[in-house]
Amino acid sequence: MRAVRNTTHGGPRLLKVQDVEVPRRRPGEVLVQVHAAGVSYPDVLQSRGEYQNRVPLPFTVGSEFSGVILEADPESGFTVVDRVVGVVSDGAFADYVVAPADRVLPLPDNIDFTSAAAMPINVLSAEFALNERGHVQAGETVLIHGAAGGLGLALTQQAKLRGATVISVVSTPEKAELAGRMGADFTISPHDFLDQARHITDGRGVDVVLDPVGGERFTDSLRSLTREGRLLVLGFTGGSIPTVRVNRLLLTNTTIVGVAWEGLMPECGVSLPDQWERLAPHLADGALEPLISAVLPLAEAPEAVAMLDERRAKGKLVLTVRS
Repeated sequence: MRAVRNTTHGGPRLLKVQDVEVPRRRPGEVLVQVHAAGVSYPDVLQSRGEYQNRVPLPFTVGSEFSGVILEADPESGFTVVDRVVGVVSDGAFADYVVAPADRVLPLPDNIDFTSAAAMPINVLSAEFALNERGHVQAGETVLIHGAAGGLGLALTQQAKLRGATVISVVSTPEKAELAGRMGADFTISPHDFLDQARHITDGRGVDVVLDPVGGERFTDSLRSLTREGRLLVLGFTGGSIPTVRVNRLLLTNTTIVGVAWEGLMPECGVSLPDQWERLAPHLADGALEPLISAVLPLAEAPEAVAMLDERRAKGKLVLTVRS
């Protein structure tokens, strides 16, 4: 089969499409014929050997996929040719992938394979952040950094479904248009987001900040919160990991919450099927349809991962594996 392989830890452009053996599943796993694969930030990190779940070289990259079941244990709940979507720690950029059965989810008939491959990491991470970690409620105001990325757009959609007011932090007019299309009530610039957030909230501040960026914005994110506000840390795509002066937390009863959705980790304390079931009504009515910016063939996977790494992607990138 074809597979996109990391052989050097040299970054996205040194990934190679090679022929390898079809993987064999073990008990508790399913074998899936891949139709499409989503490109996500863990793939960027994997291309350099920087992801927290280290995989020995050489290996097949790729974390999210959609396709059909070829082999499964009877007790898995899946049968041959079931349409599914799922996640793995590695191996999704290939014609076939093996995945733990509890990381594979039934795909509703109204969702095509391309759209499905764009969903799992962002949609499930957003649900985990807003529901289990952030406890976002109707009527609250939420500020989202990196709001035009795949995760930011998923956070926007689901925050709106929860009845929150959304302030999206975006760097260009084009990204502001994307965020607005997905439901953002306000779009503001990262350069002066603190002043703009205070203006929008009449000086009160926001209830929740969702931050997958980190870096220099972190202190002003804390300052943008109202008393007893929550700052959710989802990642550090800005490149640097910020530090916190904890006296600010004490003075305003601020809570900083780590958000580590574990779907890609060997040990996972989150039930993906339970998450998928909670989202089922919104999946059925199309409210969680992803914004896909480009669909590329599997042979162009190195370019797709580079596009994400270089912040040239607006929305989600998807690889077509099987037509």
